[in-house]
Amino acid sequence: MDKISSLARKGIPFLFVIDFEAKKIFAQSLETLENIYFQIDGYKNYKYDQKNCKNAFIKQKFPVSFERYQKAFFEVQEEIKKGNTYLLNLTFPTKIETDLSLKEIFFCSKAKFKLFFKNKFVCFSPERFIKIENNTIKTYPMKGTIDASLPNAANLILSNEKEMAEHIMVVDLLRNDLGMVAEKIKVKRFRYIDKIKAGKKELLQVSSEIEGKLPKEWRENLGEILLKLLPAGSISGTPKKRSIEIIKRVENYDRGFFTGIFGIFDGKNLDSAVIIRYIEKKESALVYKSGGGITIQSNVEDEYKEMIEKVYIPTLAI
Repeated sequence: MDKISSLARKGIPFLFVIDFEAKKIFAQSLETLENIYFQIDGYKNYKYDQKNCKNAFIKQKFPVSFERYQKAFFEVQEEIKKGNTYLLNLTFPTKIETDLSLKEIFFCSKAKFKLFFKNKFVCFSPERFIKIENNTIKTYPMKGTIDASLPNAANLILSNEKEMAEHIMVVDLLRNDLGMVAEKIKVKRFRYIDKIKAGKKELLQVSSEIEGKLPKEWRENLGEILLKLLPAGSISGTPKKRSIEIIKRVENYDRGFFTGIFGIFDGKNLDSAVIIRYIEKKESALVYKSGGGITIQSNVEDEYKEMIEKVYIPTLAI
């Protein structure tokens, strides 16, 4: 994190990538990046003429068994009953088959935030982590999705009690997180809806906007600010520390960079994303990692299905 603060202090534009446990930290000036491509809300470091992306899809998925998922799910719910967590993001890896390389997946995928990292992993995320502009820090937690084609979809998702409870908990968690680094915290927008592509489907995604005021010298301590906010509340749980301990035990696999963050500092301001919608290269195989938030109201069959449905490539060809 010292390198992040040092680069920001000097006003050097750089890319940063941090894993879920904040143990692997990459920070390098934009001018010296090699075999790394990114797009952050329209700002990108590559030019690409779209080729034929019609075959940019996943041919086959090999998720963990329902039995394994069910065991972890009920362990989480037991912890909820004990009061050790109230909301926990449960994830698992799914081996996939596709005719595309990681680089082809990157160029053919459509997302607000994209990252191709040294042929090790690719990410096409819809979720911003934090944005800092004019000494104002903002975060946009996303919790709650529904098929946009369903009749009255927007009202269905906004009136769903489980989704409402989950969203309120994440908003409360992130308000507290921002309160550790900023002042004058307020929820500027609560539970607004965006439309996103999910393979051939369109989904409605529920988000909120929270903001606060940073001290003018925030660039001096940017690494420390990021460390205090990590991991992102939307992909860990509440309370965060205890939820992370439970995650490590029940998932029993290494998330790695999945559910970490990446972003750019342009010399003055910062923008960043949560590393979800993520595929990594593991030996000769490709592994997609996905999951969702678990509360006491969650249904195990629904959550298992959602985890598998989130294994998709939002292709430009659609």
